[in-house]
Amino acid sequence: MDYGKQSGTKPVKNAPKHAEHNAKGSTKNPFGGQSDKAALLERLKAAAEAKKKD
Repeated sequence: MDYGKQSGTKPVKNAPKHAEHNAKGSTKNPFGGQSDKAALLERLKAAAEAKKKD
């Protein structure tokens, strides 16, 4: 008896278990919607200033 042929198919190893709520290409995070780098730098500078004041 060939026990290797007895079971069903094996699950995919790298498949995600669920879909992310903000996955790339979804309505909440469409493709090409890169964040503005200037806004990021402003936030980083503000955080650095706040940390420096403490």
